[in-house]
Amino acid sequence: MARLMEKYREDVFPQLVKEFDLKNPMQVPRITKITCNIGVGEASRNAKLLESAMEQMANITAQKPVIRKARKSIAAFKLREGMPVGVKVTLRRERMYEFLERLINIALPRVRDFRGVSVSAFDGRGNYTLGVRDILIFPEVDYQKVEGTVGMNITITTSAPSDDQARALLAGLGMPFQRR
Repeated sequence: MARLMEKYREDVFPQLVKEFDLKNPMQVPRITKITCNIGVGEASRNAKLLESAMEQMANITAQKPVIRKARKSIAAFKLREGMPVGVKVTLRRERMYEFLERLINIALPRVRDFRGVSVSAFDGRGNYTLGVRDILIFPEVDYQKVEGTVGMNITITTSAPSDDQARALLAGLGMPFQRR
């Protein structure tokens, strides 16, 4: 079992019950999934970039990514409907907690001039989105195989009804939020 999952069960769960005075254990916020997305806009012209993004995403998340295709044609971007534009992975259960632990303890501290993640990146429904400018902060990424800087979007979906409960959940798990 992942260490972060044990921490949630033993420490964070009782703390959230006490803090928000929750009667039913099903009301206690939990992380339901983590979605990682790499957009590769140049993939329509260079298929090698899409393959590289797939390989790097598989290395980072330990799960095979899905190719995302354009939903609409946009002439200004020379994009047609159905063209590949990125890769996506949805993590759940054990892999989700393992990825979150690596993100919090290894990857985020490697960001240059890191002062914490933004507190205002919640969506109003208890979900948190974080953008990583360069995937080279993950130790699983091979430096030689990455061409240029490749960013990644990470969305943490929770069962929390409000941002306050989600913030308390993520802070309890060790998410390094900025000081206000």
